[in-house]
Amino acid sequence: MKPEDFREHAHTVSDWMAEYLETIETRRVRSDAKPGDILKQLPEACPETGEAFETIFRDFQDIILPGMTHWQHPRFFAYFNANASPPSVLAEMLTAAMAAQCMLWETSPSAAELEDRMTVWLRDLLGLPGGWMGSIQDSASTATLCAIIAGCERATGGRFSDEGLAGGPRLAVYTSSEAHSSVEKGARIAGLGRANVRKIAVDADFAMDPDALKAAIARDREAGIVPACIVASFGATGLGSIDPIKPIAAIARTEGIHLHVDGAWAGSALILPEVRALAVGLEHADSFVFNPHKWLFTNFDCSVLYLKDPKTLARALSLTPAYLESVPTGESPDYRDLTVPLGRRFRALKLWFVLRSYGAEGLRQKISSHIAFTGKLAGMIAADPDFELVSGPRLALLGFRFLPQGVSDPAEIDRANEALVARINDDGRTYLTKTRANGRTVIRFVIGQTHTEWRHVAEGWAVVRELAGVG
Repeated sequence: MKPEDFREHAHTVSDWMAEYLETIETRRVRSDAKPGDILKQLPEACPETGEAFETIFRDFQDIILPGMTHWQHPRFFAYFNANASPPSVLAEMLTAAMAAQCMLWETSPSAAELEDRMTVWLRDLLGLPGGWMGSIQDSASTATLCAIIAGCERATGGRFSDEGLAGGPRLAVYTSSEAHSSVEKGARIAGLGRANVRKIAVDADFAMDPDALKAAIARDREAGIVPACIVASFGATGLGSIDPIKPIAAIARTEGIHLHVDGAWAGSALILPEVRALAVGLEHADSFVFNPHKWLFTNFDCSVLYLKDPKTLARALSLTPAYLESVPTGESPDYRDLTVPLGRRFRALKLWFVLRSYGAEGLRQKISSHIAFTGKLAGMIAADPDFELVSGPRLALLGFRFLPQGVSDPAEIDRANEALVARINDDGRTYLTKTRANGRTVIRFVIGQTHTEWRHVAEGWAVVRELAGVG
């Protein structure tokens, strides 16, 4: 592709992007594609000769686009958002054009030093301890794996990275039964296995029970198993539960166990001073992760891991063959020592664009509005005789159940809620997900998309009532 052709096609693509974002709410939220619909339209082999860009872009619109679920739709209330914003998109375009591999300071000094500064900006915006060091990861799953590795390294006195688990004591990880599946997955990848993950019981608010945690640790020590890491949730995925960090941190300090706090979704809300009261004790944690790509309007992927003692993780992950030797700068670290992959994208650039474009005040306003919308919706659900508010509002997440008239059997109510979620998502005007609470089906409603306004929430709730047959 010649430079003049690239310029012309880039204009075509950018015009399409602007129109897409402008008209996205006219589209279905979830794709109605059936398994195999896309595959059967794709040739079985790569073409022998190059094709015109116009043909490729037309196929993108005709084949690929119908199979996409639109995560940037303002009536996307499923999962946790993978948010974007116009400044972030523009930064991603620049990142893609430069296509830099930012593993070392010298491979892109700007990438390293901008990451250094952006993680400080975010640390201060969230009110985190000044001594914590941040690194940008791809996702909270990778960050949690790093925390587990750091915990294992600490628990074995630095032997874990050299000797692994061979011949050493069994190690255990502790988290709540509501924690994200990435905790167990991280333990598996680290070699601990599912059998050494302790899923601690929760209370009526679905938060970890510190007494149950203490008892589990005592049982393991009695059996000769060494506690390596505790993972507390600040906004668990199912219903947004927040573990009592302060008493958990006290247990971790007494027992000498690495405490990691998973704030992947809710961590962004710490930019609001009034939310920090929910995270009392966070300053005593050893590591903390949150995802700007969930609720800080920055394109996926962008997750930030903070460490009280980065040297422990660096000792576990650092390898320096001759081809990676470089001159120490004394300023910015080589972030490849704090991440699992050696290769690193220039993720700090989109953070820089977003933080400067919105400013702290603009970011606080958007997150505050999402929380306010959720509170208003919770009031409507609580007052509706056809529905039950099960959980929340917890920041911008709540859980509810449909209560069909004349139905009292819990299993039948579960089936009605499962069917309702399916109808809502097949309808395409909004998108919700479900979870389980106390063994029962609960419908989740998460408000956090960049462009969501109250009217979109009201429209989404109207769809729920209509498809439940009560609207």
